Amino acid sequence: PPPARATLPRTFAAMMAREGRVMRKNFVSTFTRVLVQPVMFVFVFAYVLPKLGGGAMAGGPGGPTFATILVPGLVGSSIIMQAMMAVIFPLMMELNWQKSITDRALAPVPIPLLAAQKIIAAAAQGLIGGLLVFPAVLLIHAEGQAPKVHVDNWPVLILVMVAGSLLSAAGGLLLGTLMNPQKVQVLFAMVLLPMTMLGCVYYPWSALEDIRWLQIVSLFNPLVYVSEGLRSALTPDVPHMPAWAFLLAILGGTILLTWASMRTFTKRVLT
Repeated sequence: PPPARATLPRTFAAMMAREGRVMRKNFVSTFTRVLVQPVMFVFVFAYVLPKLGGGAMAGGPGGPTFATILVPGLVGSSIIMQAMMAVIFPLMMELNWQKSITDRALAPVPIPLLAAQKIIAAAAQGLIGGLLVFPAVLLIHAEGQAPKVHVDNWPVLILVMVAGSLLSAAGGLLLGTLMNPQKVQVLFAMVLLPMTMLGCVYYPWSALEDIRWLQIVSLFNPLVYVSEGLRSALTPDVPHMPAWAFLLAILGGTILLTWASMRTFTKRVLT
């Protein structure tokens, strides 16, 4: 038979198959780490505090339980954090220590397509991380504090989860190409920690109305839009952003960050 010739689809599929093999090999350790923080937050806020007599109702008598507010926030946080981590640290190793990015650049595909492959692979890990958090936030709660989750709009839920994963993966690729690896601790202190604490994970965006300046500043946080999008789809009774607002931010941000990360990745690989 004639020898197989490399084509763009075949090469891209081979790269994705390699990512899938690595993901399967490290699945247990990677996603056990993903679950630790959400499980601890759910255990403390939805189980321990109600048992102690605090944090029972986040919206007053008859209002939503804190577990209800936590469900979309923690799922969104897991998607964002896992997708970013899945691309930032491997990319830093490939660019600075292992120098293995040179081998990838020799593949018969354009370098921007190599960047797209990294974004898609990291987004898949982020999506899986978000799906794995669902059982934890739904099952761990005190008696009478079960979250009330009702999927009000399946297309919006799927779109927010998929686009949110791509958004965070593209942002991770951009950070991984711009940051100095010797200052990676700054990533946690100045980016990831503020993003999580101010990303409307533990409260809806509308609750910040009394702190107007913070409500406006938080609009620069991509996690806000993912949390609010999931809140509108999973817990529609809890106040949330209008659909046009979070969809415009998520989709527009995904396009913008993908374009910017492809440019910086291409420049970094070629220099």
